[in-house]
Amino acid sequence: MERAIFAGGCFWCMVKPFETLEGILSVRSGYTGGHVENPTYEQVCTKTTGHTEAVEIIFDPEKISYADLVEIYWAQTDPTDAFGQFEDRGDNYRPVIFYTSKEQKRIAEESKLALEASGRFDRPLVTKIEPACPFYVAEDYHQAFYRKNPERYALSSQRRREFLERKWQ
Repeated sequence: MERAIFAGGCFWCMVKPFETLEGILSVRSGYTGGHVENPTYEQVCTKTTGHTEAVEIIFDPEKISYADLVEIYWAQTDPTDAFGQFEDRGDNYRPVIFYTSKEQKRIAEESKLALEASGRFDRPLVTKIEPACPFYVAEDYHQAFYRKNPERYALSSQRRREFLERKWQ
C-alpha cells in the first residue's frame, strides 16, 4: 500500500472523487503543513497554525497508480489560485501536492509541467509540490462528509463543480 496527500481547498470536496475509485483503501480528511501538533478544526480556521486542509489517501498501487491520483487531483482544483480554492479563501485552503517519496515528487513535477504545457489554463500554475509533513486526522464529523450531509456538501461544492465543468469537460 502507498500513501498520497493532497490539499485542494475544503477537504469535504476532496474525498468523494478519490474514495469511489477501485484501489483506494481509505481517504481521510485532515490537516498538514503546519507547526502545531494535533490541531483542531477551530485552530486551523484561525489561520495561525500554518496547516492546510488536506486528504490522506491509502491506495493499492497495483490497482491505481500515483500518477493516476495526481491527474484526478488536478481535475478537482484550480491550480492557478494560490490563495484558496473557490469560495474557500486563505492559506489553510492552498493547493499543495505533498509527496512521500522521490518518485512521487518526480511524478507530480512532471505532471505539473505537462499541465502547464497543455495550455488549459491562461495563468501560471501555482500549486506547490512539497515534502509530506505530519498528517493529523480531522474530527469525525468531517470524515466522508459528502455521505453524512449530502445537502450541505452539494451547496459547498457547487462553485467547484461549475469551474471544473468549464475547465475539464
